[in-house]
Amino acid sequence: MQPGHFPANILFILIFVAANGFFVFTAYKLYRILRLGKPEDRFDRRSERLKSVVTFVLGQRRVIREPAGWGHFFIFWGFVIISIGSLETFGVGIYHGFAYWKFLGKGLTSLLYLLQDLFCAAVVVALCVALYRRFVVKPERLRYEDQKAVNQDACIIIGLILLLIVLLFGARAAEYLLAQGEAGRYFPRLAFVSVAFSSLFTGLTKEGLQAWYSFCWWGHTVVILGFLIYIPFSKHLHLLGAIPNVFFRRLSSVGELSKMDLEDETAETYGVSRIEEFSWKQLLDLYACTECGRCSDNCPATLTGKPLSPKLTIHHLKEHLQAKGKMVLAQQGAEEAATANPEGELARALIGDICQHDELWSCTTCGNCIENCPVFIEHIDKYVDMRRYLVLMESNFSPEVQNVMRNWETNSNPWGLGFATRGDWAKGLPVKTLAEDSQVEYLYYVGCAGSFDERAKKISSALVTLLNEAGVSFGILGAEEKCCGETARRLGNEYLFQSMATELVEIINSYGVKKIITACPHGYNCLKNEYPQFGANWEVYHHSEFLATLLKGGQLQPQQGMDKNLVFHDSCYLGRYNDLYEEPRTVLNSILGLKFSEMDRSRNKAFCCGAGGGRMWMEETLGDQKINDARTGQALQLEPDIIGVSCPFCTTMFEDGLKTFDMDEKVKVYDIAEILAQAVTSAKE
Repeated sequence: MQPGHFPANILFILIFVAANGFFVFTAYKLYRILRLGKPEDRFDRRSERLKSVVTFVLGQRRVIREPAGWGHFFIFWGFVIISIGSLETFGVGIYHGFAYWKFLGKGLTSLLYLLQDLFCAAVVVALCVALYRRFVVKPERLRYEDQKAVNQDACIIIGLILLLIVLLFGARAAEYLLAQGEAGRYFPRLAFVSVAFSSLFTGLTKEGLQAWYSFCWWGHTVVILGFLIYIPFSKHLHLLGAIPNVFFRRLSSVGELSKMDLEDETAETYGVSRIEEFSWKQLLDLYACTECGRCSDNCPATLTGKPLSPKLTIHHLKEHLQAKGKMVLAQQGAEEAATANPEGELARALIGDICQHDELWSCTTCGNCIENCPVFIEHIDKYVDMRRYLVLMESNFSPEVQNVMRNWETNSNPWGLGFATRGDWAKGLPVKTLAEDSQVEYLYYVGCAGSFDERAKKISSALVTLLNEAGVSFGILGAEEKCCGETARRLGNEYLFQSMATELVEIINSYGVKKIITACPHGYNCLKNEYPQFGANWEVYHHSEFLATLLKGGQLQPQQGMDKNLVFHDSCYLGRYNDLYEEPRTVLNSILGLKFSEMDRSRNKAFCCGAGGGRMWMEETLGDQKINDARTGQALQLEPDIIGVSCPFCTTMFEDGLKTFDMDEKVKVYDIAEILAQAVTSAKE
């Protein structure tokens, strides 16, 4: 049947309506499953959200960070261009005389057809590369437990797209030949691929060309509508979830965890133990996953053999959501269904069956998964929410975590050292407490490591030296200072964190503090991004950005050079969480003679030291290698004399790592404050 003629046009309309109706029905079911999640407000700052869609969906900015992403770029835009062309195809299905050139003019239509041919050709090349990578190169990040099913799905998708393009070129070739010398028809010669393709059919009669055109047109129509129906059931579900997920992405710092309402009397549990206890946005993350594997490809836990793969976590959660969601929406009571089918999806525990305990506790909250996800999936919040349930509802955590929690509760520091000795590190140094002089401009919040850890105390002393050298008006809290609670929060003890945060905010505000300096990225992130949840309204500076400002302003002038090879490690909580990459480098580059090197995994792709997410206080017994040893090995490849850091936790992890390699005498670990203090003060001695 010729497209656009009766009764073909009636048949087309019926097929078109049926396919789109089925798609809408399926999409609505997915939407209803999302509605099972808890409320969350992600509708603020809409102009910024629209800008995100333009940048990260249309511009594919995160996708093209890696060379393989360019293939997806052309496939994405090729599909967009093909879809624009398909609108003309559908128009022809209703009325055979429909054509773009009659509305857009021949010039614009020629340009559109040229773009379609160019992108279709690029898509064919990109799909061939994709097949080669999947079946020949076989990168680790594309592997799943159900690899056969995943590969079959990929082949179906790639096959449908290739068939779509071949049928499009076939129909276009026939159109070009039929348009030659026939009044009322037009086909732009700029569509050079279609024109070249037409050489295969020059021997056909007009009737033969009409038949070939009808075959290709119907084939193209059926394939694209079939693709529409297949999307919600395939790995390409992200075509529906990715755009809204980018729109609703977190605009605040990645380092800000949600605040639990611990006073909610209607709450039956705290944390998340069932899939429907996640927020609707956390569930949308599961639909948005492209299964590209970039998260796991950059996860320090995955890369050192731990039982954690962010890719598989999302994959398993999505499967569980789809299976359980359908049963819940079918109004099948959870208890009755679980009793009737004890092996069924409703009977499976989110923590234990879907996500393993070791999986949850292996996360260092480094943020590499979020940073590398092209569709802004928020993995860490899910791990922390499940940790919250284990800690607050079941008291299910390791003995070493139990011990450190007790230390926080009794002495407000993880070592359990006497809280009254918190300010002893400053004895003999030219620094006052706010109790002695509250009329200072800055509070230096030292933190637990800088107050109690012998190695970190040297960093505190170096920073005090620099602040005094620059003439900064500052003071400390001394024995009044409390732990910020950052690690307790990431270990899942939200109750303990909130009590610690409330107390510390009250103490700091009692002195009228407006500006804070800290040398710990964990405390910095917590005070800056999370304490506003508790009424804090301070300007918070990490010592790297503060020292960089002092150097630029001339208050600090390093005179002593340093003829050393240095490799710098980016702190996760400083870099990925707060986008502070240049500031520590500004400090290091101010020192004459210092030879500065970058590791392959640096800046936003920096490998974690292994201390975040509470892992500092937990034994690392799983996997092929300790995370800090892996990172230390990466640094040693550059043969440094010094490993530069900007975090007391990183200092500890690298010094332990150097002992593993028996390099602790040859290579030293210094904080940027220590390095700068040496350059500033040595010249005066």
